[in-house]
Amino acid sequence: MGGLIKLAIERPVAVLALILLTVLFGVVALRNIPIQMSPDIEKPILEVRVGWPGASPEDVDREIVGRLESELSGLNGVEELVSASRRGRASVTLTYSVTQDMDKALVLLLSKLSAVTGLPGDARTPEVRTSNSDDSPIARLALIAKPGQTVDLEGLGNFLETQIVEPLGRVNGVSEITFNGGGAKEMKVLIDPAKLTQYRISLTEVIDALRNSSSMMSVGSVTEGKRTYAVRTEAVNYTPDAAGRIVLRTDTSASGTLVPLLLSDIATIRLESATRSSFRRLNGEDAVIINALRAPGVNVVETMARLRTAIDKLNRSVLDARGLNLRVVYDETKYIASAIDLVQQNIWIGGVLALGVLLLFLRSLLPTIIVFAAIPVSVIGTFVAIAGLGLSINVISLAGLAFAVGMVVDASIVSLENIFRLRQRGLPADSAAYHGARQVWAPILGSALTTVIVFIPVLLLTLPVGQLFRDIGIAISVAVLISVIVSVTVIPALAARLLRGSPDRYANLIRIPGLDHLARGFASLVVSYARLTVRRSIVGIVAVALLVAGAAGFAGRFMPQLDYLPDGNANFVFGRIFTPPGYSMDETLRIAEKMESAARPLWESEPPADGPPAIERFFFVAFSGGAFAGASARDPARVGELQMVLMRPIFTEPGTGAFVRQASLFGRSVGGSRSIRIDIAGPSRDAVLPIAFRVNEKLAELFPRTEGSQVRALPNLDNGAPQIRITPDLAALARAGVSVRDVTAAVDVFNDGANVIQIPIAGELIDLVVAGRDASNLTAAQLGDIPIVTRAGSILRLGQLAKIEIISAPEQIRRIGGSQAISLRLRPTDKLPLEEAVAIIETQIID
Repeated sequence: MGGLIKLAIERPVAVLALILLTVLFGVVALRNIPIQMSPDIEKPILEVRVGWPGASPEDVDREIVGRLESELSGLNGVEELVSASRRGRASVTLTYSVTQDMDKALVLLLSKLSAVTGLPGDARTPEVRTSNSDDSPIARLALIAKPGQTVDLEGLGNFLETQIVEPLGRVNGVSEITFNGGGAKEMKVLIDPAKLTQYRISLTEVIDALRNSSSMMSVGSVTEGKRTYAVRTEAVNYTPDAAGRIVLRTDTSASGTLVPLLLSDIATIRLESATRSSFRRLNGEDAVIINALRAPGVNVVETMARLRTAIDKLNRSVLDARGLNLRVVYDETKYIASAIDLVQQNIWIGGVLALGVLLLFLRSLLPTIIVFAAIPVSVIGTFVAIAGLGLSINVISLAGLAFAVGMVVDASIVSLENIFRLRQRGLPADSAAYHGARQVWAPILGSALTTVIVFIPVLLLTLPVGQLFRDIGIAISVAVLISVIVSVTVIPALAARLLRGSPDRYANLIRIPGLDHLARGFASLVVSYARLTVRRSIVGIVAVALLVAGAAGFAGRFMPQLDYLPDGNANFVFGRIFTPPGYSMDETLRIAEKMESAARPLWESEPPADGPPAIERFFFVAFSGGAFAGASARDPARVGELQMVLMRPIFTEPGTGAFVRQASLFGRSVGGSRSIRIDIAGPSRDAVLPIAFRVNEKLAELFPRTEGSQVRALPNLDNGAPQIRITPDLAALARAGVSVRDVTAAVDVFNDGANVIQIPIAGELIDLVVAGRDASNLTAAQLGDIPIVTRAGSILRLGQLAKIEIISAPEQIRRIGGSQAISLRLRPTDKLPLEEAVAIIETQIID
């Protein structure tokens, strides 16, 4: 090390060049490092989703989830397998060990899915989604009609995807655009029951004819002489007019001629928007909600700027012509900018305070400037390491740099103080610089290594918490190690040049009355203690023991309870509404409108100062079985007060609950970063439900809602939603010559429509749906009158062939590891640390 110090003193130009290169590379790296809110956290989770329109949760669980679980449960590295069966869809979530190679796991999962057989014919193809921190949208957009314009947002169909979603999806840095609303198109075949009766044709025959009516297939080639012809069969009936000419059956008339029975003879065919599945409003106006997700490793600030440019371009062109406006209702970069500005401000304040302290103790401007040079060199040089390791600039890494501002001057202070001491004793500047740095480099390096070693466990931790805090460990470690190099190269080189002249100029420093007397007294006390411990070692041992015991006692007495992460101060309150089982979408809309009515005065006018804060924007999405809503305040500091504004209207609705919280800057799930999940699993729902009720009652007792705690059950603890069960009478079916499939097809068609196939129209795949003319207005009492056409051509009613009864069935079936389960998610009040909440649950509930 002595050679390096000597070289730095003799080659100051080389040292200066090294400093400039470090700063230059740091500035270049800073321009290319991604900027985002928090570090990328790789969650070892894969999710399989399968859609099956119209299917009940029991059917989804039996026909889809059961087959998927039996095939996927044997995958290597899977630690937990959780499935959820809901009406019309299934999801299976696989959680892997943290050491799992997720690329390999994805390949193996796709291979297993390709081997799954026996899924229902009208079920969608399974989709696989990864679950990372990137999945949280960086922007939420709302498509609304311009003032004074009347636009059918549910009739946008292909326009929404081709003119809005696709251009936004092409923005550099955006990985995916999702949306709710817009109304997908479908070709609907509306069957006239009277015509079925007149022509004596069953629905099974109609559906089979539709499935077999269209085909586009390459069937080989024909070689003739010098030419080879591709052979292709093509029967396309993908327009309403063409579909109407599909021949269902050929009958023989009284005169002996063949008469074709066309689809248009018994049905009306038209293209229309699919039945809406949700209602969405923004500040009282109907809206289509669009979410933008970022690609991994991109600069969120730059991506959002490009996205806003694309939005402005759309608003000036295609949307303006349609009377539409696309608005940004949530922008993550606002929080990123404010958080980064705050950390940068702290870095500057810390640097100025460090400069002031150095000036106070060194009492000379030149030594202070020499030491202060270590701060920019160490901090800017750290950006090179951040870029080289593929990390990002976020609040965690910047917090590490803020901590490092005070730490990087430690080594330089020790080195310069020793050089300054030797210079005061009369040594020449070059000699003082060399010997001063050479005498202290070993303790400086040792001190730095102890700091770095502390962060090694964090750097090696593969859990999400390790990934989260890895950036702060790397930032501090790199900055401290750079400061060691600076202390033995830059500091001696600068000191040898700037501390030249007569030693007398450094002998008499500025005196500060009072402070100097206090400092001399403290120094005298330390020296006296040191001499005493040298003479009597027992004194040192006792002093160390007392300090350790005192520190341990103080820590044990005042150690705060453990928590995971703070929620932060995001200007957004989010809530979910849980309705009693079986509630229709219209009833859920009515409940959501009560919440909207309570919030409306807060955005339409300025509320009184002693009331809730003014609302900047409010939205809700209502669907069958529940709703969710969100609001932001004009004064971000008061956004938490909006929680009761959203919850209070729900208290008056019997059987309805709400789970409302301020959005977390770090947590991605509904419970944010402060949620506790309690799983109750067993062989059946009947076995699990009583225990879940007892646990829920204890949670309500130990964590009262009046104090701010919230509990959510997955699935709902109610006995189930009302369901109409139709049980075919096999004997009656046999006498009538009707199959179970004929009965099922009739109910499916005349109730809410049956999805037959997907057909291409105008470059997009749409559903071909067979439905009754009055399917949307069918009541429970009218189910028994659904006509069933037998093979012999006679007409029977559903009530003659099946038993119709109303039963209770679950709205959702949840499984963990193959066993039926109910999960209770607790979000304790902010005043209660998670450690204490977990201890209460373990000792007073689980034990």
